[in-house]
Amino acid sequence: MLTEITCKNATCAPDKPRTRYADSGGLYLAVAANGSKRWFWKYRFDGKEKRLSIGAYPATKLKEPAWRVTMPSGCTARAQPLAARLQREHQWTGAP
Repeated sequence: MLTEITCKNATCAPDKPRTRYADSGGLYLAVAANGSKRWFWKYRFDGKEKRLSIGAYPATKLKEPAWRVTMPSGCTARAQPLAARLQREHQWTGAP
């Protein structure tokens, strides 16, 4: 599990275009070579792996309470707008 200190000190490996720091439930922090940090959530829909951008760090902090949304697969993501985006993009009704 990531901590706020880990997120703040996260850097990209010098030989890679980006480095991923995994949390839980498919959530990870991607750090680019230029130092930018963005949150992503990796999930599966209709058997296909998808990736959803949640927001930039530090504007979107790791432990913000507004992030928590339970998804139909039982995974948890940490983004209030996530359910609306999934509904728009995949006609998700919220039913398991």
